[in-house]
Amino acid sequence: MAVYLCLVGLVETFRLRWIIANVIGLGQMMLLITAIVAGFVYARRVGGRTPAATGVSHDAPERVRVMLGGAAVGLLVGAALVVLLVVGSRVALRLMFVNASPTLYSLLTFGYDLGPGSALLLLVEGVCGLVGTLLFLVPSGLRRTVLGGLVAVLILSVFQDLLQLLLQSPGPPQAVRGLLFGVDGPSWSGAALVCVVTWALLAAWTREGDHVRARLAGLPPAGRRGFRAGVLAVGIVALLLIPIAGGPFVAQVMVLVGLYTLMGLGLNLEVGFAGLLDLGFVAFFAIGAYTVALLTSRGEQGIAHWSFWAAVPAAVVVSLLAGVLFGIPVLRVRGDYLAIATLGLGEIVRIMVLSDALRPWLGGSFGILAIPRPVFFGLTLGGPQQLYYLTLVASALVAYIAWRLQDSRLGRAWMAIREDEDVAQAIGIDLVSTKLLSYGLGGAMGGMGGAIFAVMLGSVFPHSFNLQISINVLVLIILGGMGSLWGVVVGALALVGLPELLREFGEYRFLIYGAVLVAMMLYRPEGLVPAAAQKRELHEGTADEAGTGTIAVAAGNVGAAEGRGG
Repeated sequence: MAVYLCLVGLVETFRLRWIIANVIGLGQMMLLITAIVAGFVYARRVGGRTPAATGVSHDAPERVRVMLGGAAVGLLVGAALVVLLVVGSRVALRLMFVNASPTLYSLLTFGYDLGPGSALLLLVEGVCGLVGTLLFLVPSGLRRTVLGGLVAVLILSVFQDLLQLLLQSPGPPQAVRGLLFGVDGPSWSGAALVCVVTWALLAAWTREGDHVRARLAGLPPAGRRGFRAGVLAVGIVALLLIPIAGGPFVAQVMVLVGLYTLMGLGLNLEVGFAGLLDLGFVAFFAIGAYTVALLTSRGEQGIAHWSFWAAVPAAVVVSLLAGVLFGIPVLRVRGDYLAIATLGLGEIVRIMVLSDALRPWLGGSFGILAIPRPVFFGLTLGGPQQLYYLTLVASALVAYIAWRLQDSRLGRAWMAIREDEDVAQAIGIDLVSTKLLSYGLGGAMGGMGGAIFAVMLGSVFPHSFNLQISINVLVLIILGGMGSLWGVVVGALALVGLPELLREFGEYRFLIYGAVLVAMMLYRPEGLVPAAAQKRELHEGTADEAGTGTIAVAAGNVGAAEGRGG
């Protein structure tokens, strides 16, 4: 891994992305973290007999053995880098690996000659391996506190451009900026302050967290409702202040997050609730965008010159009908075959809007231009800061509808179909109407996202609606947690928001993003905020037992709902 980080260019590119200005950069820290993680993993594997509560064995020779092994693992990491240095000094690696540059070699040897630099590199990596072992051996509470402080400093470094942008206002924000950052990046005092404050907060929570949770659990129902209302009010105020505090760039990123949230909520009805895998969901997004474009455009393709507010309901209805029509041909298709069929339907829409046959009406590859901005009581919603509030309101409305649907008779029917269509049909669920409602309502939510997308850009083009959008929406649902409404929001923030905020990392941001996705699928396959059923399936018993229990619960809920309805 250390050699890989060097040869793909991460170490050299981010050597001046200072964690502490003019002391250590993010590129060097990557190599140190590699050895620390290697030492920690080694200690966890061979020292698994240590008490779980403290992470420390009372056998001193055992601790020493584990520590020496961790240092040896760190030396192995350093040895791999020394091999890279030796080979690079004798072979023109740059003919194949363009990042194997003299700058990288100088960075690895700390500016010394090959011999002394390699010895120093081995020493540093060995110490880092030992540090990783010590992190395993110390009590778990202390380990969380120390790691929390270090992670906070890394976050300060990674997001330093964004944080400095947020803290540029005169007054206290600018004073905080001067305290945390120097001319080139985070200062010694700033990193120490962030580390100490994080340590203090984590230590306080470790000491008082159980007491706080117990007090919250012991509140009467009225007190719990008041607490939840207070948290909700704080969250709403924070959401309203984002474009004011973050400026146009952050507002634009949040608009994109909102659009993907709208699509994710729609696709979640199909995939997360009903278990209908859809790889052509971008078709509904495109239908909503083109409907608004045709009804509002002032260009030659405009057919009605409606206002945005009149066109949005039409776009939602057209997308809903399209969802129903798209669902009819695939009613009897299941599993992987359903994914391929929906993929074909999505591609049909993209090819149709791109075709020359429909060019007089849809503009072909030239798209539809001159889409006016929405006007709300005389205020033109033209910039990202104004469109942010429009997206926020639309996302809140769609999320409320999805939340109400989740535990309704229809939502329980969807979940029963997701677990087993045959069982669902046996208890009296109409598969045709239930599936079509899933496609139709999901398509309507995606169409609302497309409507906002059209006015955000002021134009629509066929190339904006490719397969990658459907893949991204599906991935954010899996990442956040299938069937979970909060998971869709968190997945959109992680999948769309973070890569956009880290755009200065260039082409490496998608490499990092891909590595995070792989780690997620290995260590948290249920998602960041999983639904209860998904969590049970992956963590309690076998998947078959959990699935059978979920089918029984869903069937019972649907039966009860049918009984109440009767």
